[in-house]
Amino acid sequence: MIIKSIVPMAYEGMYKVSSNACSSFYVRQEYLNTVKIDSIESGAEFNEVETDEILDAGLTCVVELKAVEYLARAEQCKFGLCNKLRAKKFEKKYIDNALSYLESKNYLSDKRFATAWINTRRINHFEGRTKLLAELLQRGISKDIANEVLDEYFSQNDEEYICKKAYEKFYKHGKRDEKLLAAMINAGFPYKMVKVIMN
Repeated sequence: MIIKSIVPMAYEGMYKVSSNACSSFYVRQEYLNTVKIDSIESGAEFNEVETDEILDAGLTCVVELKAVEYLARAEQCKFGLCNKLRAKKFEKKYIDNALSYLESKNYLSDKRFATAWINTRRINHFEGRTKLLAELLQRGISKDIANEVLDEYFSQNDEEYICKKAYEKFYKHGKRDEKLLAAMINAGFPYKMVKVIMN
């Protein structure tokens, strides 16, 4: 492969490369192993192994840019974003490299996603810690991060108050006795707390 041109992009650390081998593509140093970005210059020639490495970096950049597109719309968790990218038929190795880079730059954060998700969830739901923990785990959030976020959330929001609001909601919708108790437990509130509020 012979390089025709390389131009730095406004997006930090990313370059647009034109070559005789294919149409234009993007690269960044973080996705290159042996090839140095400074060696990619107009007129530079690369052997087959180096060309494969540069083109792999280009494919990783494609994944990164798609991931950034999703992140620009809303916070994402790594697990969910990975699934979205897999659905677009991107290869796992490129996804892993791109998402690791975005995590290192704090553009992608499971903790930030979990915090945003809980704050959005509480608008229309009254749920206890165990229910919220289960929901976060289902979204691929690690137990440590989920518990850290829930500790912060319940330090600012009284679970007993939320439990009372859930009770009022279920009662208003006609649930009584065992059905009401089951609904409260399913909403993630401790049995003892539910019994106190029901009594």
